[in-house]
Amino acid sequence: VANSGFLSLCAHGRVTGLAVEAGAAVSHVTSVCGGQTLRRGTRCLGVAGDHLSRHLQRLLLESPAEPPALQALTKRVLTQLKEQCCYVSLDYEGDLREKGSHQPAVFQTPDGRWITLGKERFCCPEPLFRPELLQHSCPGLHQLAGQSLQAAPEHARRHLLGNIVLSGGSSLFPGFPERMCLELNFLFQGAGLHIEVLANPRRGTAAWAGGSMAASLTSFQHTWMTRGEYQEHGAGYVHKKF
Repeated sequence: VANSGFLSLCAHGRVTGLAVEAGAAVSHVTSVCGGQTLRRGTRCLGVAGDHLSRHLQRLLLESPAEPPALQALTKRVLTQLKEQCCYVSLDYEGDLREKGSHQPAVFQTPDGRWITLGKERFCCPEPLFRPELLQHSCPGLHQLAGQSLQAAPEHARRHLLGNIVLSGGSSLFPGFPERMCLELNFLFQGAGLHIEVLANPRRGTAAWAGGSMAASLTSFQHTWMTRGEYQEHGAGYVHKKF
């Protein structure tokens, strides 16, 4: 067992940095220094891929498309539709106002029906940055990243800012890295910094790749929880160890 944020950093060849994870069930922001997670710098967002899929279905059902075709969509097909057709807008409000600013996309369901997506393409992933669209009162993922950075010790903050890593399947939306850059630079404007994020094309499985790397290196073995420790302290020990 290891912290997924730390493993995502390992996959990018780093042991210090800020991991911004957008997965299927939950999204996390984790700050890590020298392989140790900073607990006060960890943030969680209850919006992730599964929520976005359901949000997309609701958006489509509100559109003039064929309701029978939409209501019959399975979770798997809905996920494919989301992954193939949706993207993150760099100017959400502007794209909503300008109807011609987004190109429609068409998707064929397994039973041969065609679905056309318009503004749903960029409205679907927007709750990652605006959770209030799903009636969540928490800050967006970029704001949580900013909070995590501010919570880090001052001497470590610059190292974290220079090593912001994206991971998880929901970070694969086209435009997601660019939007995260825009939002973070806006949050830290006046600080004399230009923030970049690391977005490896294989970031969807970064935590798994990082786990394989960490498990194969003897330098990380001192951080492992042994079977003996588990038997002595119980399952709750993982929270102390990791």
